[in-house]
Amino acid sequence: MFERIAGVYDAMNSIMTAGLHHRWRERAADLAAVRAGDRVLDVATGTGDLALALAERVGPAGEVIGADFAESMLARARAKAGASALHNVSFCRADALALPFPDDHFAAATVAFGARNFADLPGALAELVRVVAPGGRVVILEITQPQRGVLAPFFAVWFDRIVPALGRFARSPEAYDYLPRSVRAFLSPAQLAAEMERAGLLQISYLLTAGGIIAIHAGTVP
Repeated sequence: MFERIAGVYDAMNSIMTAGLHHRWRERAADLAAVRAGDRVLDVATGTGDLALALAERVGPAGEVIGADFAESMLARARAKAGASALHNVSFCRADALALPFPDDHFAAATVAFGARNFADLPGALAELVRVVAPGGRVVILEITQPQRGVLAPFFAVWFDRIVPALGRFARSPEAYDYLPRSVRAFLSPAQLAAEMERAGLLQISYLLTAGGIIAIHAGTVP
């Protein structure tokens, strides 16, 4: 499915979020608390936007690796990196449940809009914890369903009706019917924080933004 939507993925993200998804990724990159020279992993990198934001932060002496299942997504990520003149970021095909990296290899690991797609969330969290060195951060940016507030009714209309209609217009109905279903089936922010704690992370916190539609979690590897 993600291979098929690679061509419309960036445009649909911008339409669905009014371009705000870039700001949310920048906030996730901030919470990763990386420094110049760090090595960072971005899992479920898609077309690479968060990986590129991280690459700017670690600078020429650092390294960012973006990993994803979908080669079509990775091709677009590589094209973006080439156009950006960032030479400290690379992309590889990898399974989030069996990451091809040694223990304690990264200063931080991030996931943007991918955690709800993992076939085994506890297994993926365990892998993220495994590859990040003690004291490093794991950051997860995800869509969440607002439970209250003025945006809750809007969220229902937007995700249940408008997003699937946009998907049909973009000739990707399966993917954009799946999106609202996957959000509704995913954990609440408190439940995700509890899963991160069970994975061994410490100092777990999360912030809600965009009226409660976006949650950004962060935890520290012991």
